[in-house]
Amino acid sequence: MPDSPRRPRRSDALVRDVSRAPARAMLKATGLDDAALERPLVAIVNTWTEVMPCNLHLRALADDVKRGVKAAGGTPIEWNTISVSDGVTMGTEGMRASLVSRELIADSIELVCLGHLVDAVVCLVGCDKTLPAAAMALARLDLPGIILYGGPIAPGRFQDRDVTIQDVFEGVGAHAAGKMTLADLRTLEDRACPGAGACGGQFTANTMATALTVMGLGPMGMGEIPALAPERKDAAAHAGKLVMQLLAAGTSARAFITRASLENAITAVAATGGSTNAVLHLLAIAREAGVPLDIDDFDKLAARTPTIADLKPGGRFTAVDLHHAGGLAVLCQRLFLAGLLHDTPTVSGQSLRAEADAARETAGQEVITSLEKPKAATGGLAILRGNLAPDGCVIKLSGHSRTRHVGPARVFDSEEAAFAAVQAGAIKAGDVVVIRFEGPAGGPGMREMLAVTAALVGQGLGGDVALLTDGRFSGATVGFMIGHVAPEAALGGPIARVREGDTVVIDVTTRRLDVEANLDERPDAPRPRPQPRGVLGKYARSVTSAAEGAITNREPGDNQ
Repeated sequence: MPDSPRRPRRSDALVRDVSRAPARAMLKATGLDDAALERPLVAIVNTWTEVMPCNLHLRALADDVKRGVKAAGGTPIEWNTISVSDGVTMGTEGMRASLVSRELIADSIELVCLGHLVDAVVCLVGCDKTLPAAAMALARLDLPGIILYGGPIAPGRFQDRDVTIQDVFEGVGAHAAGKMTLADLRTLEDRACPGAGACGGQFTANTMATALTVMGLGPMGMGEIPALAPERKDAAAHAGKLVMQLLAAGTSARAFITRASLENAITAVAATGGSTNAVLHLLAIAREAGVPLDIDDFDKLAARTPTIADLKPGGRFTAVDLHHAGGLAVLCQRLFLAGLLHDTPTVSGQSLRAEADAARETAGQEVITSLEKPKAATGGLAILRGNLAPDGCVIKLSGHSRTRHVGPARVFDSEEAAFAAVQAGAIKAGDVVVIRFEGPAGGPGMREMLAVTAALVGQGLGGDVALLTDGRFSGATVGFMIGHVAPEAALGGPIARVREGDTVVIDVTTRRLDVEANLDERPDAPRPRPQPRGVLGKYARSVTSAAEGAITNREPGDNQ
């Protein structure tokens, strides 16, 4: 191979020197030639799948990213990893695979990038766990990298209004309560998801796209373009050019994963009423990057941040509406005016403040409110502690104004048991639904409880009951709901000693979650199911607490 004066690359170990002839022979079998191998090797990591709309279009989008990489002098090499649909698996045993898939996706990105010694990475992501998984992998690898979100799905139309998958879940509860006919539910089912793209509200996928963009890992203005909009093709090509600029500058991923950028991400999540899953995922990303971040940091930042985006599930608008209003840059412009964001670098080459200053707000838009008239005075979540959650838990505040609930515990040892009780009309106003043994280790997999919470809302109980679990919630959840209770039941947490009828006190003002009982005098409830074998068993044995991000990189001495 001819030598040329240039900066050494990781890929040199594969493609230069006489001894690398076998590697070159294998790579040439894929269609690469000497000229291609002389250029930087850029991984295009795809999470394409046919099993869900969120990632359905990413196979074609990868070709546009490749076009940009080639135009900027690189050689793109694409491979695929897995993804698991939360919306498809919700309420089933399959949901146990969802959070576990985050670790597997991150591991697979890391392994192939290490194994094939690529110089830079573009991660194409869609459904919920693919976004944090990509960031976790980039944090480990610390290569020049960009995360390109595939964008939101267009809203469906039902009875002259925009609808999302949230409406279908709530429709199930409405049908059980006799408030929706089976024919209407079927029509809603047929119309809610009109094509490719991730769930349209500020659910987990759009929440994490918001967080990663504000962190600087995703290009401002690109992720929020609707999935099937024509301009997405050129945006993808531009992302390919941007990663080559990062490579040329020697700028790697950890330059964008800092304490300041993580605080920005938390602030943006709070301001948009985003998914509580962001707590898990941002803790995990911080841990992988070696950046100190604690669950209580979320409470401090959310408490000072007004909710200024009127987005579903607690508001009126979808992610597509946010894009048409001017996008995240407008949101950031407001937050900078309030003194709530740090000026940090982004993969675009512009600082976050420069991106915000260049925002173009659509005249008359109502999606992003003014600072003077926020949708709520504080952000969309809070962290509670107490004798039921000594290590903390997360309560969702967006979509309601309640701050206190006292009621009798209705205790269930699985999501299925709780859902059956809701559908049978056994849950009454004032109850506190307790779902346990659904934590990271106890599930295993920390399932989301959207089927239960949406059924409660659909039956008209969303404003009159509370729910707490050591599992987690979908970003589409609304109501007085508490998740991530830690320690979890399977690891001896106090939630394992709650009994039917115990009085539970939830107080957001004092940040407390307590039960009026001496839990220390009670034995733990027995585990309702045996420890599984295979991947779920491995996960259960290695996963950390939800209060630490539920990652599987447990260090000696870590709390479980």
